Amino acid sequence: MKCKGFLFDLDGTLVDSLPVVERSWVNWAKRQGVDPQEVLDFIHGKQAITSLRHFMSGESEDRIQQEYDWLEEIESRDTDGVTALPGAKALLDRLDELNIPWAIVTSGSIPVAYARRAAGQLPKPDVFITAEQVARGKPEPDAYLLGAQKLGLAVSDCVVVEDAAAGILSGLSAGCQVIAVNAPQDAPKLDLVDLNLTSLTQIRIEKEGDYAVIHAL
Repeated sequence: MKCKGFLFDLDGTLVDSLPVVERSWVNWAKRQGVDPQEVLDFIHGKQAITSLRHFMSGESEDRIQQEYDWLEEIESRDTDGVTALPGAKALLDRLDELNIPWAIVTSGSIPVAYARRAAGQLPKPDVFITAEQVARGKPEPDAYLLGAQKLGLAVSDCVVVEDAAAGILSGLSAGCQVIAVNAPQDAPKLDLVDLNLTSLTQIRIEKEGDYAVIHAL
């Protein structure tokens, strides 16, 4: 594979935030009298507001916003157990070494995403796309389209790196090349991704002219 830039999902791709995500949403589900497992099966890869609207159908937007604010406060303060996933820091450092553009494109809000990136001790990207910047979250293509635009690259020259089904669909819909990393094997359209890997440690990057050359180990 060749590309000119990378668009990385954050949660589950660069950092393991599953403990705090599940703690926060299970607590929310119990407060609302909703089945926690049903909530956990739905939320991954999606904006929190999308999940809240799904489970609070019929509630007012003001009420939904109150719950969103509660969740955001909890998730931005609780980073216990958030760590960089294997190979994440080495890969980002390698891209910086080769002067290859990259961005983080997440469904998380600014307070939550910034806290988790810092907790994982990952390099800070020049482009950081969060939920506040797009009208439609993943699986819609908006976030990855914006990420490519902010990097100054054509979407076809960008590789999306994703773990969640919603993010994979978003990257494909945007017209990017897609690398799935530790994705659910029943994820829709997983057969359409360019690479399906189990870990970022399987990616090796070289540079040829303006292009990053991606080798799968």
